Amino acid sequence: MQTTTDTLAFNSGYAEVNGLNMYYEVYGQGKPIVLIHGGGSTIQSNFAKLIPLLAKNRQVIAMELQAHGRTSDRDADSSFEQDADDVAALLKNLGIDKADFLGFSNGGTTTLQIAIRHPELVDKMILGSALAKRNGVPEWFWDFMKQATLENMPIQLQEAYKQVAPDTGGLQVMHDRDAKRMVDFKDIPDEQLKAIKGPALVIIGDKDVITPEHAIELSRKLVSAELAIIPGGHGAYIGEITTITPDFTDSDMVVPMIEKFLNKKAK
Repeated sequence: MQTTTDTLAFNSGYAEVNGLNMYYEVYGQGKPIVLIHGGGSTIQSNFAKLIPLLAKNRQVIAMELQAHGRTSDRDADSSFEQDADDVAALLKNLGIDKADFLGFSNGGTTTLQIAIRHPELVDKMILGSALAKRNGVPEWFWDFMKQATLENMPIQLQEAYKQVAPDTGGLQVMHDRDAKRMVDFKDIPDEQLKAIKGPALVIIGDKDVITPEHAIELSRKLVSAELAIIPGGHGAYIGEITTITPDFTDSDMVVPMIEKFLNKKAK
């Protein structure tokens, strides 16, 4: 289905993916870049500000993962490995053999799993506030996740879900799946990280939930990585909905840095 929003045309649809009815959107033309959202999010809540800028020069492919937004749930816990397999299946369905990837937050962790499990799909990857080790966030984070309730979920994310979900009753399911996945999170082994060969750009905010130490460590574990620590909170550098302030402008985003990284020729 073709839709136009704010003069930006895109195609959207659903694909049968590993037992899910997965929603996706495709914008623009050019080399594909795949956007993978974070926990509790939709395409728009993470990437509404970013997509129009990237789509000027690229084909942008974004999807909603298990139980998120317009995508159905399956009778199984969420996992980053399963999300990676779901994205890989969607890209096969769409005829995409290789792409660049930009994953934010949980989506960054999923992007790492795609590079580990489906390396043939990945050219370059941008890892926005991605978690690879449990020590990459403050200790309070894990206690918070164990006690997580829907009432504590950012209201902007709740509203974004309700705007698009066919059944808003799924909000609790999405919340619980995401919380359990974080409680159960296990470190990605160093040998798996070191086996990732493609170029990577690791980005966090200086007031991010991800610690600078973790971002530095991750960038050093990857064979070919650059690191950027940007002023701001978790996702402010891409205009994520919970971080936007009234004085936000497109120039607050790191799009020039992303495009420079993506366009850099291999040595």
